[in-house]
Amino acid sequence: MNTIEQLEEQLAKPSAELIADLSKMDGDIIILGVGGKMGPSLARLAVNAIREGGASKRVIGVSRFSNEEARRELEEAGVETISCDLLNDEELKSLPRVQNVIYMAGNKFGTTGREYFTWAMNAYLPGRVAEKYKDSRIVVFSSGNVYPFLPVGSGGANESIVPEPLGEYAQSCLGRERVFEYFAHQNGTPMTIYRLNYAIDMRYGVLLELARSVNEGRAINLSMGHANIIWQGDANEMALRCLTQCSSPPSIVNVTGPETMSIRWAAKELASRLGKEVLFEGQESDTALLNNASKSHQLFGYPRVSMLQMIDWTAEWVKAGGHTWNKPTHFQERKGKF
Repeated sequence: MNTIEQLEEQLAKPSAELIADLSKMDGDIIILGVGGKMGPSLARLAVNAIREGGASKRVIGVSRFSNEEARRELEEAGVETISCDLLNDEELKSLPRVQNVIYMAGNKFGTTGREYFTWAMNAYLPGRVAEKYKDSRIVVFSSGNVYPFLPVGSGGANESIVPEPLGEYAQSCLGRERVFEYFAHQNGTPMTIYRLNYAIDMRYGVLLELARSVNEGRAINLSMGHANIIWQGDANEMALRCLTQCSSPPSIVNVTGPETMSIRWAAKELASRLGKEVLFEGQESDTALLNNASKSHQLFGYPRVSMLQMIDWTAEWVKAGGHTWNKPTHFQERKGKF
């Protein structure tokens, strides 16, 4: 897999289970915040699943669309697009009523120094959206950052762990959840809170950051010595299938891969494929930000793309000089500053 076209095709392949779920589900799908890292591939995945199921549902993508080429590509793929500043109340009110909502809007990087904007996007806007779509199903994208750091051998935080967000970004993510939860109680709106970390695409993600460090001879800091990862195509599929799990009060679903990945091990695996030496600095901490996604695996099955497959693809992509995005995960962050 060496081209963006091959990557996009791989990301947008629906499983038989997704096709069946969307075929049975009533109503169109609107994706709020479709212009982010995951939104375009999620939208194309939804369109492909609907087409293969023989349904006629619409998939509507909403974003500011500062990149017109991205908008054109979505429309060519069969996604209807609407340009909208969601923080503009009149523009939000003008959006169509749709039965199924994927809420992906939010802000993470650049929080430090612009905390007010992060809180507006992550905790104020959810209330406006929840009022607008009180009669819809809503899947709310959130983050595993709401959980506390746990011992590496603990298996990670499952949905029963009480959130202890560190830093303003993670706090605002919990704020997003609580505001949506309030309106679910007020209006009976069925929702799923979707807590994700960390999605992998060849153009960004934990593995790409490790591979580039190895390839460029930069030392890898081991203070955050473990992480969870999942192929973005699998994460998108689970997000769409979470529409079948919406309830009031909201259900909570952690989404990531089944392994607690050692950063040291993953870097060595990448180095062996890249033909490079790997340099490390620091030592692994006893705790990490880890997400236990056993519930999602019970509901939807294990991710289709394995960790070693992601490692193989990432090494091939870096070797080939594949296109990358300047969107670091900051998975190493232990003080909650983004």
